Amino acid sequence: MPKPENYPSMSQNPLLIGKGLPPFDKIKTEDVVPAITQLLTELEQDLATLEANVTPSWTGLVEPLDNLGERLRWSWGIVGHLMGVKNSPELREAHAAVQPKIVEFVSKLGQSQPIYQGFKALRDSEEWDKFEPAQQRIVAAAIRDAELSGVGLTGEVRDRFNQIQMELAELGTKFSNNVLDATKAFSLTLTDPAEVDGLPPSLKSLAAQAAREAGAENATPENGPWRITLDFPSYGPFMQHSTRSDLREKLYKAFISRACSGDLDNNPLIERILQLRQEKSQLLGFHSYAELSLASKMAPNVEAVEKLQEELRLVSYDAALKDLEELKGFAASKNSAEARDLKHWDISFWAERMREEKFAFTAEELRPYFPLPQVLEGLFGLVKRLFGISVTSADGEAPIWQEDIRYFQIADETGNPIAYFYLDPYSRPAEKRGGAWMDDCIGRAKISENGTSKTRLPVAYLVCNQTPPVDGKPSLMTFNDVETLFHEFGHGLQHMLTKVDYAGAAGINNVEWDAVELASQFMENWCYDRATLMGMAKHYETGETLPEHYYQKLLAARNYMSGSGMLRQLHFGLVDMELHHRYQPGGTETAADVRHRLAKTTTVLPPLPEDAFLCAFGHIFAGGYAAGYYSYKWAEVLSADAFAAFEEVGLENEEAIATTGKRYRDTILALGGSQHPMEVFKAFRGREPSTKPLLRHSGLVAV
Repeated sequence: MPKPENYPSMSQNPLLIGKGLPPFDKIKTEDVVPAITQLLTELEQDLATLEANVTPSWTGLVEPLDNLGERLRWSWGIVGHLMGVKNSPELREAHAAVQPKIVEFVSKLGQSQPIYQGFKALRDSEEWDKFEPAQQRIVAAAIRDAELSGVGLTGEVRDRFNQIQMELAELGTKFSNNVLDATKAFSLTLTDPAEVDGLPPSLKSLAAQAAREAGAENATPENGPWRITLDFPSYGPFMQHSTRSDLREKLYKAFISRACSGDLDNNPLIERILQLRQEKSQLLGFHSYAELSLASKMAPNVEAVEKLQEELRLVSYDAALKDLEELKGFAASKNSAEARDLKHWDISFWAERMREEKFAFTAEELRPYFPLPQVLEGLFGLVKRLFGISVTSADGEAPIWQEDIRYFQIADETGNPIAYFYLDPYSRPAEKRGGAWMDDCIGRAKISENGTSKTRLPVAYLVCNQTPPVDGKPSLMTFNDVETLFHEFGHGLQHMLTKVDYAGAAGINNVEWDAVELASQFMENWCYDRATLMGMAKHYETGETLPEHYYQKLLAARNYMSGSGMLRQLHFGLVDMELHHRYQPGGTETAADVRHRLAKTTTVLPPLPEDAFLCAFGHIFAGGYAAGYYSYKWAEVLSADAFAAFEEVGLENEEAIATTGKRYRDTILALGGSQHPMEVFKAFRGREPSTKPLLRHSGLVAV
């Protein structure tokens, strides 16, 4: 690693610009260590100056603190983003070298007594009553966050708390890297055409391309060799379509045992993470990490979360049991040898066969109707219809990290730009983590530069992992890919359409974690709206619109095995809560035992003994979902009810849709974290949320 003095001038380091769009075309891995090292030195000085001169006022405390936080967020945010989309051994090494210093600084900032006392003085000052709700929420959150960051701790206890924070950050990164490496380490190279029986052409193309990338330069979709990996665009379709139960078993077992042995074993990391979280909670005066987690969420307490989960579990368990019986009966009707004893690796295959027969279409048949450019056009048409905004290409106006990245502008009704976003749509297993996510690149805020006040426009990162364009065809999406894109775009809309001018509550900032999936899950419902779907589903070669019978089948198939789907999410959520609320690490029961125990009431096909799912459960061990995985279901209650508002006025009634869309935009999307999510929801819906729309949409209650 070059030391800072190797730079002719540090001002040349692109990671130190601190504002505007990241110069991805100029950033090199060797910039990370010197940039972050220098940045932290400067921020330490700024913090010391601020602490010495705390004035308990908005301009004397909140604004300078925002500026300090923004500089850190800008530089470190870029490094974190590249860790997700352009991972490499060199970048990992640089990240690992500076992460401890970042954690140390963040702890110091969170535990600053002068700043904490300043915020409390601000809350008790005469200025308080003149504050807007957004300002009051920001100050209240700052006080709460300081308390949750250990501001009240002193001496050895505080030192221990900071050690824990440091170790947890390192463990989270290591956990995530282990999953990425374990996913990458396994592949199945098939050479005999009999081994790819049943596979759709799109998967054969992808598998041949993977084989070419691995050195078999003559690989073709027709003749192979074919390389199947644990990366989802390869693994998912293989499990659904391969007629070879023996190969499915091999792949399934590799998938469920990722990162659970050898150098990449996450088991000891899980125990250590849970142990440290427990200790951290107790230092802060909480009974469990779940209680600490909920202290900053919308759900009032663990009981409320478990009550909702149990209500949904009772409904979905019986439905999932029926699903499994029906699947067994179906396999038996096909005289399948597997039918007598359906194994885990048979479920996807038979569920897909039964769906094809029941609804007479395959997920693959629909792909040609969903080329990415066409889907984007449909998505952009929908948001214009709902919210009056226009999305246009701005490719070339921003540096990008990989040639497939797109850049777009969002304009309001008058044509003024109000936001921008990057789209990174394709899977790149060698360097990009799986899944899909939205992240903020730049947040909206009113800022003053050289005495003039201006609005900094928000910029979002939207990241998906769909099949890339292969063999001269555009990226052809499964319907599931379409829903994923709509989901992430929903997060993006909340970040981009905020009207809040204070950085601390703009967009998704200061929105309680269990309410943050409302805006994303809300958008998924529109994939089933006739006008939206028919507007974008056009065959990539002929331009023909999706035939009506397919639309009817998609609608009919919407709730196919939805009890099983819901039960699966509840299984994850309940295991997460149990591990963070009642489980005692280091006792006779391991985390895996807890999962197998809870599986008795939350799965209808108990996990295999070797199933090490927790070792790859990045959401709760390396993401922000610890004691918060329930948030998906909690927010889905809100999002289903929000969509029901549009159904009630009639989805064909353009005028009423536009009016409801405006109200949704002015509340859910515009207010960000400026009010409590329950207040925001009531401002949109006129009442508190109900679980009925979710159960109705899932087909789990008589309409």
